[in-house]
Amino acid sequence: MSEQIQISASPREQTGTGASRRLRRGADRIPGIIYGGDTQPQALTLSAHELARVMQNEAFHSQVLNVVVDGAAEQAVVRELQRDPASDKVLHIDFLRIRADRAIQVAVPLRFLNEQDCVGVRSGGNISHNLIEVEVSCLPADLPEFIEVDIAGLDMGDTLHLSDLETPDGVTIVALTYGEERDITVVSVQAPRGGADELDEEGEGEEEAGIEGEAPTDAEGESEETPGAE
Repeated sequence: MSEQIQISASPREQTGTGASRRLRRGADRIPGIIYGGDTQPQALTLSAHELARVMQNEAFHSQVLNVVVDGAAEQAVVRELQRDPASDKVLHIDFLRIRADRAIQVAVPLRFLNEQDCVGVRSGGNISHNLIEVEVSCLPADLPEFIEVDIAGLDMGDTLHLSDLETPDGVTIVALTYGEERDITVVSVQAPRGGADELDEEGEGEEEAGIEGEAPTDAEGESEETPGAE
């Protein structure tokens, strides 16, 4: 597991939509909140610049973070991140406190391996990713940074489901706890549209059409003239 990410925050006294808007506009700060555990929720502000920097780390969204509020560190995970739909700018962030002895549910990214060496790809197939992350349940100490999905052995038409993923000890895929009907597709290898077989069929059809369309010939191989053709 990579080194734990740390981010600083300050208590926020003014709350509400108007206060949050003024905060983002005037001080280049992002409003947030940290809640959960045995402590009361606390409104926060974070540096927009620092937040943008730490968010460049893929693990920021799925790992336990060290949130430092006025010098006191708290262990937490990102629970929700609100963005402006037009600019994609972060508008608000929610942190969930965690405890070492309590399981947490977190969306962990999938890391696909050996795509170029995939049997189906080398035969002309295309990889279709149905999921790029999966929600897992585990104790904080067991939380993986990502889950590897090796697709080298997939042939044309093959599919991997959630139940095919290999997870570390102590890590459970949440969807599978609800029954087999939630065992959805993760990745598959599909034949390209308009493949060779389809092209062959089209070619054969054109050839047959050409034969049927030829004018009949007499015994000497000359075409019969249509009456009134002069």
